[in-house]
Amino acid sequence: MAEEFGTFPSREGGTELALPPTEPHRGPAPRQAVFYNPAMALDRDIGVAFANALADRRGAPMRGWEMLSATGVRGLRMANESDLFSFLLQTEAHPEAAAVLEENAERFGARGVLARAGDARELPPEAPFDYVDLDPYGSPLPFLATALGALAPGGILAVTATDMMVLAGVQPKVCALRYGARPVRGRLGPEGGLRILIQHLAELARARGRVLRPLLGYLHDHHVRAYVEIAPRLPTTGPDPISVIDPTSWTGPSLGSSGPVGPMWVGPLFDVSLVRSLRAPAHAERPREIAAFLARLAEEAEVDRPFYFECNELARALGLARPPSYAAMRDGLIAAGARCARTHARSGAFRSDAPRALVERVAAQASARAPGPSD
Repeated sequence: MAEEFGTFPSREGGTELALPPTEPHRGPAPRQAVFYNPAMALDRDIGVAFANALADRRGAPMRGWEMLSATGVRGLRMANESDLFSFLLQTEAHPEAAAVLEENAERFGARGVLARAGDARELPPEAPFDYVDLDPYGSPLPFLATALGALAPGGILAVTATDMMVLAGVQPKVCALRYGARPVRGRLGPEGGLRILIQHLAELARARGRVLRPLLGYLHDHHVRAYVEIAPRLPTTGPDPISVIDPTSWTGPSLGSSGPVGPMWVGPLFDVSLVRSLRAPAHAERPREIAAFLARLAEEAEVDRPFYFECNELARALGLARPPSYAAMRDGLIAAGARCARTHARSGAFRSDAPRALVERVAAQASARAPGPSD
């Protein structure tokens, strides 16, 4: 059957399966019947790392559903390279892709994997599930009602969005129509998109009498991805993690907007203890990249504040002769009683719980002390 659909025996990470021939490229995979995007291998390494950490935390195997499986590589790697699942259902609507999916899943039947053709907008008879994974081509919105309806109380929902032109502010009117939010534009747009996505998930959960708690949210390349826990609603105290940000009262990094943005999730993106426990898979496809990425996440989780500062952007905005180094910013902010940590979102960027005025003052002082080109 593999030859019929142009697939060949292959391996990603520690998992052997049949894959279609594909040239490596960045960005979303082209829409086709049977596709595999090698550029997303790091994302799948992260998925395996998350599965292992979640399995250790839960202590008991989970029942999972991968709604849009394509060739099945994400779910099969999680099933094969972790002990997270006692049962994993994989579905794919396109007949040709479903045939390849079923062939791949047959190798892992002993690990509880079942694959078949199916519409991700229809609730399967095996529901409810403890874990639901949604990785669509574009926006996840058409499938979210089914995903939430398929989750058992306390279940985990993993969602990817690749409609970044919308979420990151290039198409603000479409974002307002789809997600009911005004996006952040410019360099902070991708993180704004992640926070708008989580806000939308939280509102859908609230409508079902449930509460959302992010375990891991990140942005990489052309997409954002969030792993969230959906639990029965309990009485809560403290500020609402969903908010509209008004630039006239906002003391965090400049969002480059003259008007309010959001509503969006302004609460934590990380469960600190879970993120600390993430380890690179034993058979990672990109071992150096995943190790560096997870180390950065662990550092960042300690200063989990909305949006980030950039040394170069601070220098530009303040008219400094040279940008301050991250080390100088970290030392200056810590000396002032604030916290500071690098972020995975952008090289040379950092998060801090210091107000923007303090960050700018430290940047000016650090720039003045920095050696010039001829020093």
